[in-house]
Amino acid sequence: MRQAPVAIAPRPGFLDLPPVAEALAALPGARAVGGCVRDALAGLASADIDIAAPLPPEETARRLLAAGFAVHETGLSHGTVTAVRHGMPMEITALRRDIVTDGRHAEVAWTTDWREDAARRDFTINAMSLGADGLLHDYFAGRADLAAGIVRFVGDPDTRLAEDYLRALRFFRFQARYGRGAPDAAAVAAIRRAVPGLARLSAERVWMELKRILAAPDPVATLALMAQTGVLGAVLPEAGDVGAGERHGLAALRRLVAAGAPADPLLRIAALLPEDGRREAASIRSRLKLSGAEGAALANLAAEGERIAWLAGFTDLPLLDPALDGRGLRLFLARRTEASLGEIEAEAWLAEARDGRDRSALRARIAATEVPVFPLLGRDLLAEGVPPGPAVGRLLGALREAWLAGGCVATREEMLDEARRQL
Repeated sequence: MRQAPVAIAPRPGFLDLPPVAEALAALPGARAVGGCVRDALAGLASADIDIAAPLPPEETARRLLAAGFAVHETGLSHGTVTAVRHGMPMEITALRRDIVTDGRHAEVAWTTDWREDAARRDFTINAMSLGADGLLHDYFAGRADLAAGIVRFVGDPDTRLAEDYLRALRFFRFQARYGRGAPDAAAVAAIRRAVPGLARLSAERVWMELKRILAAPDPVATLALMAQTGVLGAVLPEAGDVGAGERHGLAALRRLVAAGAPADPLLRIAALLPEDGRREAASIRSRLKLSGAEGAALANLAAEGERIAWLAGFTDLPLLDPALDGRGLRLFLARRTEASLGEIEAEAWLAEARDGRDRSALRARIAATEVPVFPLLGRDLLAEGVPPGPAVGRLLGALREAWLAGGCVATREEMLDEARRQL
């Protein structure tokens, strides 16, 4: 049953941005569509504003030019032009219906039927549209699905996937960001059946979606679902069995997320790979056609696999100040006497990964600084006449705290003098 349009309260602010308002005014019957509408309902800001119009693309371009927009025919064969006004670009697309699809591309025809256009979209949460009057048009209950945290295909999932197999990866991207609770069973079942079709996708499209999935605030549950359905093995076979161990794979990634490491797709891929993942990184770089910068970054991270596994065990380390002074550096080193120097340098590396502040100079200072060692032992106090027993430990502890408070510079003789004063 068709749902009547309803007003959104509060009115989404993007509708009143001058470029958006002017485009909607220039194109009779046009509406905002897709992600900007979904995100407005979710209370999120949207980076891009997309508009659809019940006009052929040539007519859309003519009207926009007359209204003072700069118009670029970026996807005219698919009904899309890019309109720029006041420095803001927007994609504006004709309403479409599919004629032929092959799992990668579609031949389309223009239509004036909004429901027909919505029916060809991937998920209900992406099939809503919003007019300049603030009325929401929701043909497939996308608003209710968004509120419930359900990512559901529009219509038959197998049909939607056969039209474009990239929708399997898009499902996981939206599941990671908007899904709550158990995923839609019909969608998961259809995706399992669609796994062979993923081989038909271009490497560039796969990598684009993988990066978006990995950049979610916490992609662990989604990646686990991808592994269960066979999708992760199809698009990232280099990761192997991501649930097999504690030092890499999903367990390591879960700890990195908990530690506050940045939501960097390359760092997260490196956590999924074996500890020495250089060969796997080279395969990913070649197979998915990473850029030169991405490939080099992944190679560097993969070479740090053992360090990433070690770092993933820390969830509560304080962030080290890159400008730590000499006293602070000595205190930091002295309090970690049981850690190896490599582990201490790795702690600085994690801090850098977490807040993005360069600590290369700090790491060099750590490597060049001799680790301060408290200069007294229990036998030194016994030689000063402290009776054997708990008193030795208590005094030794108090002296060490005094040594730390003084910046870890007091000598053995100075600490013995302090011990004598306390006896």
